[in-house]
Amino acid sequence: MAQEFRSGSFWRAAMAEFVGMTLFIFIGLASAVGNKNNTAPDQEVKVALAFGLAIATLAQSLGHISGAHLNPAITLGMVVSCQISALKATVYVVAQMLGAVLASGIMSKLTPEETSLGVNSLADDLTPVQGLGIEFLATFQLVLCVLATTDNRRKDVTGSAPLAIGLSVGLGHLAAISYTGCGINPARSFGPAVIRKTFKDHWVYWVGPLLAGVAASLLYDFMLQPHSEPYSKRIKVLRGEVEVEESGQGTSQWPRQ
Repeated sequence: MAQEFRSGSFWRAAMAEFVGMTLFIFIGLASAVGNKNNTAPDQEVKVALAFGLAIATLAQSLGHISGAHLNPAITLGMVVSCQISALKATVYVVAQMLGAVLASGIMSKLTPEETSLGVNSLADDLTPVQGLGIEFLATFQLVLCVLATTDNRRKDVTGSAPLAIGLSVGLGHLAAISYTGCGINPARSFGPAVIRKTFKDHWVYWVGPLLAGVAASLLYDFMLQPHSEPYSKRIKVLRGEVEVEESGQGTSQWPRQ
């Protein structure tokens, strides 16, 4: 673990998460804050497209450096799936949160002070528990998409994984934006909340997505597409305690960024 911490690639990956999150939140908030009527269906489509296309673009640009998680829920899912270490995940999440706060701060200076800055909030007729359920399911499909489309054991994926993930983000927004503003990303919800100092029902935007990240990872790795290696061995490989074994189809497909 200490060796990983001293690695240059480790900090380049963290920087990629910071830069990527800054750009992602800037683009997403710019599309949301620029709406003259946030409740109009066409404006919701605009925001969904902006968030989705931003993720697709950044995943294509930064995926080879950090994996382009750009979402603590995805990072947590990757930890459960033994794709990254707890140390790297912690640094990733800190980088993501800092990037979100920076982008939100920039947007606050570029827009009128009275704008909401895209702070996520529940619809008037929605309870926190209902909001939690919507955030959970919208994030669940995203993390499941990430795990499935980036699974190198698959030979049937011939299209663009970044595009598929971007479409999944857009899909989540189309489904949830009218109910919760669509967080599906704790850091995305955190940045504007910090700048505007508004944390009403903020726990919903952490608990729902993080639970979804864990649930999607467990479902995919243990039921839908189980690994041939025991979970204990995968943890040891991730820690560097044992070597990755060669197989007839190449090296084990984990861990990945």
